[in-house]
Amino acid sequence: MSDRIRITSGEFSFLGRLERERAPRTCEAFERLLPYEQRVIHVRWSGESCWIPLGDFDLGVPFEDATSYPAPGELLWYPGGISETEVLFPYGNCCFASKAGQLAGNHFLTITEGRERLRDLGVKTLWDGAQPVRFEQA
Repeated sequence: MSDRIRITSGEFSFLGRLERERAPRTCEAFERLLPYEQRVIHVRWSGESCWIPLGDFDLGVPFEDATSYPAPGELLWYPGGISETEVLFPYGNCCFASKAGQLAGNHFLTITEGRERLRDLGVKTLWDGAQPVRFEQA
């Protein structure tokens, strides 16, 4: 399979690279979901980021290369535990957290093209609410 992932949300399109060396089990499990469609909403506690809340969904992966401070475009998969399972989609300054406190998630995907539009997607989500998002092999 290709390491390249296309992410589309309305008028926004991004290309990303799976981080197989950092999070091999997360990447492998995520690929099995593709094409994957959800809705992205704005975070409440993590700063400039969006997220995909997934409740008690279990991807079946452990913590791998977990971080609390992703850079814009460094997507995290949080396998659950302290808080619900989620995908974090940062577009600016971010410290991954929940109402229970600071969290760390698996950095599994990095935006490589279209990063300059991340803030636009984040602001649209903040002011206009949930946005559809689709992940697929590029």
